[in-house]
Amino acid sequence: MCAQDRITGKTFATRSEVIAKHGMAATSQPLATQVALDILKNGGNAIDAAIAANATLGLMEPTGNGMGGDIFAIIWDAKTQKLYGLNGSGRSPKSLTLDYFKENGYEKIPSHGPLPVSVPGCVDGWFEMHKKFGSMEMTEILQPAIDYAREGFPVSELIAYYWGHSVPFLSQFPNFKETFTIDGKAPKKGEIFKNPYLANTLEKIAKNGRDEFYKGSIAKEIARYIKEQGGFLSYEDLASHKSEWVEPISTNYRGYDVWELPPNGQGTAALQILNILEGYDIASMGFGSADYIHTFTEAKKLAFEDRAKYYSDPDFNDIPVDKLISKNYANDRRKLIHPDRAAKNYPAGELEQGNTIYLTVADQEGNMVSLIQSNYRGMGSGMTPKGLGFILQDRGELFSLDKNHMNCYEPGKRPFHTIIPAFITKDGKPYMSFGVMGGSMQPQGHAQIVVNMIDFNMNLQEAGDAPRIRHGGSSQPTGEKMTDGGTLHLEAGIDYEVIRELTKKGHKIIFDVGGYGGYQAIMYDEKNGVFYGASESRKDGQAAGY
Repeated sequence: MCAQDRITGKTFATRSEVIAKHGMAATSQPLATQVALDILKNGGNAIDAAIAANATLGLMEPTGNGMGGDIFAIIWDAKTQKLYGLNGSGRSPKSLTLDYFKENGYEKIPSHGPLPVSVPGCVDGWFEMHKKFGSMEMTEILQPAIDYAREGFPVSELIAYYWGHSVPFLSQFPNFKETFTIDGKAPKKGEIFKNPYLANTLEKIAKNGRDEFYKGSIAKEIARYIKEQGGFLSYEDLASHKSEWVEPISTNYRGYDVWELPPNGQGTAALQILNILEGYDIASMGFGSADYIHTFTEAKKLAFEDRAKYYSDPDFNDIPVDKLISKNYANDRRKLIHPDRAAKNYPAGELEQGNTIYLTVADQEGNMVSLIQSNYRGMGSGMTPKGLGFILQDRGELFSLDKNHMNCYEPGKRPFHTIIPAFITKDGKPYMSFGVMGGSMQPQGHAQIVVNMIDFNMNLQEAGDAPRIRHGGSSQPTGEKMTDGGTLHLEAGIDYEVIRELTKKGHKIIFDVGGYGGYQAIMYDEKNGVFYGASESRKDGQAAGY
C-alpha cells in the first residue's frame, strides 16, 4: 500500500496516535516506556516515572544517554499549575585552564578522551526532580533499571546499529570493552545484554542518595580514573556540583505559548525561528513546498548565527535572551531574507549588551514531564571508570578556545548545550510536551513540529512522521563560521520538482540517512480528559498509555 492510499490522505507513511485516560509515556525504547507505565500504575507520578524511564534508557540505549551525561527537564506541576525548568548540566574542571589548551597546541577541544569531560549532572538532576515533585521512594523508582541491568534485556534494532558503530573506535579506552561488549563485540539486535556494574552503581545510589555519586565511592572512582587518563575532572569538581531550577522562556506562535529553557542550551533558537516564521503565511505555502522549505531554512540560518555568538553559560555572561526572542527583533531579522535567494551567510544580530534521548510522561493528576538526557557524541567521551557501568560525557568539546567568545572555555563553566526539552501551553493550560533528539537538529525539529501542527493542521503523530528538513553548516558556538550557505539535508518524501526549485534559489541539497532526530510527544485534550501520545519511526520508541 502506498503512503497516498492510507486513510490519513497524507503523502507520507504515518499511523494513529495512542490515546489513553489515566497516563501516557513516550520514550525511544519500548521497554523503558513500559517501565514508566508500571511506575504510574503502581502509584507513582509522572516525575517518578520519568526518572525510572531515564535510568532504564541509560542501560538500554547507552548510544545516546546515561548517568555519565547531563539532563534538562520542563515539568508542568498540576498542583501549582505552573511550569518549572531544570538545568542539570555540569561544569568544566576547575583545575583545567584555557592556557593549558593554548600551551599544548590545541586549536579545538578534542572530541574524546579525558579533556572534553565535564561533571555529569544527570544523577543530581534525578534527585532534584524527586525532591521537588516525586512521590515514590527512589529505591522503587530505580529498581526496574537495576533488575534489567542484572537480568539482561534484548537489544533493539536501531540501538544495536549505533552500538556497532561505536565499539570499534571506543574500544581503545580502558574498561570500555569490558563494560559495553559481549566477547569484545557490540551486542546485535535481539541479543541479551547485561550490565552488572551499572546494576551495582544504581543500587548504591538508590540506597545512599545522590551524595554517593558526587561525594562517595562513585565520585572517588571517577576522579581516580580521569587522573589516570591524564585528565582534570576531580573529586572536588564532583562534590561541588549542583543543578539549577530556571524559569522557562517562551514566545507566542499564533496563539500557542511555546516554552524552552534559557541558555546554556539552544532552546532560544527554536523560539527565534518561530518568531521569524510567524511573519509569513506559512499555511498557504503548503507543507513540503519550495517556498516553505526556503523560508524555514533562511529563518534557521538567522537564528543560528545568534546561537553561535550569544548562547553560553549565563553565570559567565550577560545574555540578551529577552531581546533575542522579542517580536521586534524577529521583524528586523526577517527583512534580511530574500524570497528567491539562499544567503551564503548572515551576520549575527547586534544587540545592546545588558545522539541523546528524549522522553515524556503524563499522569492522571495532570503532571507532565518533558525530559532530555545525553552523553553527547552518542556514547560519550569513551572514558569508562572501572566497575561503574557507564561512560562519561564529552560536552566540554563544545567550548570555544577563542578568548573573546562568550562560550570560551573557563574553569567551572557550563558548556554550550544542544539538548533541549520543549513544552506548549494554550491559554495558560498544559497542551503538549515534546522533544526532538539530535544535536543541532533539535531547535529545527522543535520549530517544524510546531509548524506542522499549527500551520499544516497535522495531528500529533503525523507532525513527527512528516519528512523533515535539516540545515547544516551554520556558524557554531565553538567558533567556526558559515561562509558558503551551508547544506540543506532533505528526508525522502520531498518532491523532485521542489528540489529543483530550491536548487534554483541557491540551496545545496543532500539526501541523508539518519540525522533528522527522534520525536516523542504527549498532548492533553482537556475537553475529553485524555492524553494523546506519539513516537515516530526514526527510533525504536513507543508511546503507550492506560
